[in-house]
Amino acid sequence: MTNQVNVCGADAPELAGKHIVLGLSGGIACYKSAELCRLLVKAGATVQVVMTEAAAQFITPVTMQALSGRPVYSSQWDGREPNGMAHINLSREADAILVAPCSADFIARLVQGRADELLSLLCLARPVDRVPLLVAPAMNREMYAHPATQRNLAQLTQDGATVLGVGTGFQACGETGDGRMLEPGELLEDLMAFFTPKVLNGQRVLVTAGPTYEAIDPVRGITNRSSGKMGFAIARAAREAGAEVTLVAGPVSLTTPRGVTRIDVKSASNMLSAVAERAQSASIFIATAAVADWRPADPSLQKIKKDGSGQAPQLAFTENADILASVARSPAALAGRLFCVGFAAESHDLLENAQAKRLRKQVPLLVGNIGPDTFGQDDNALLLIDAQGSLELPRASKRSLALRLVVEIARRVPAHAPAGQNTAPA
Repeated sequence: MTNQVNVCGADAPELAGKHIVLGLSGGIACYKSAELCRLLVKAGATVQVVMTEAAAQFITPVTMQALSGRPVYSSQWDGREPNGMAHINLSREADAILVAPCSADFIARLVQGRADELLSLLCLARPVDRVPLLVAPAMNREMYAHPATQRNLAQLTQDGATVLGVGTGFQACGETGDGRMLEPGELLEDLMAFFTPKVLNGQRVLVTAGPTYEAIDPVRGITNRSSGKMGFAIARAAREAGAEVTLVAGPVSLTTPRGVTRIDVKSASNMLSAVAERAQSASIFIATAAVADWRPADPSLQKIKKDGSGQAPQLAFTENADILASVARSPAALAGRLFCVGFAAESHDLLENAQAKRLRKQVPLLVGNIGPDTFGQDDNALLLIDAQGSLELPRASKRSLALRLVVEIARRVPAHAPAGQNTAPA
């Protein structure tokens, strides 16, 4: 990697340039499709809504047209198409077809190859080699659990469709269980993940994120301003890139990324134990957590109170173990089976301090940033340092930087080689 500066502009919408056919079959979950359409448009996609006759009983085409900015199609006899072949034209234009909600009846139609209305017709007519079909099931819990539905879902997957998960909870019928359509934000995240190149396919990624908390007494402690947002964004990006991801998180209030296994810890010692237990089965370790360097040597079992003397209590400190350095010196890392990525949050002289830290920690890749400029923020700027030089990733959203960082890591850890054996120049 040579010294260079990336001068890309502001973050581009993640689905920019994508054309999505959003199909609605009959079901109360159609109310979620309105928000899903809005989110898809906000993410940069163009959205063509196609509704079944049953869907129009739950939400109007006028609503979906207003949100998509395009006329809604609902009939194969639609006269707006000059050639009279809406099912051909709509399917050929799509980058993906997403049916949400996808009812039990519509799933059966897809499996049977029935094509007696526009949405099932265009699904059947789509070029399967270049227009993927994704379905978001939505139905009562008993309908979802029925053997016929489960057989149909399995057959639909075998036929090449991507069956997204379902939610669990209270249903419109008053029952509680599996079968709810996923929330719009979850479906958007799944669609983004679907389009993400699987550059980490087969890798097992272990990520640490957030601050640690070192108790002084039962009500006070030492921590820092790390929000955990960068680490959570990296965990999400790694999962979307095909990796199996475990996230060890300090005390933060962030939602766990979809498909990521999360382990909550509090202190640096807790984090070390959680990491040590899982590092040997990982192939990539990304240490983004802002771990406390010191902890009180003898935390009080009771609240330390003022005694009126005006003198502050005397606290003795002991050094915490270095999690990154210990993992970098583990047998798996030394044998080249574990590729370690460190983070350095500095206050000044970023390049010099980060270079020194990389050598001191003995890691192949170190990512530096200015802590006060990023803690708690939604954006960041990164400096990647390895044996070949440095690469600057200018300020952008942490989501965008996480996606870029995952690609950079993948370039050093190819899927076809054991993790940690490739640190070739960028």
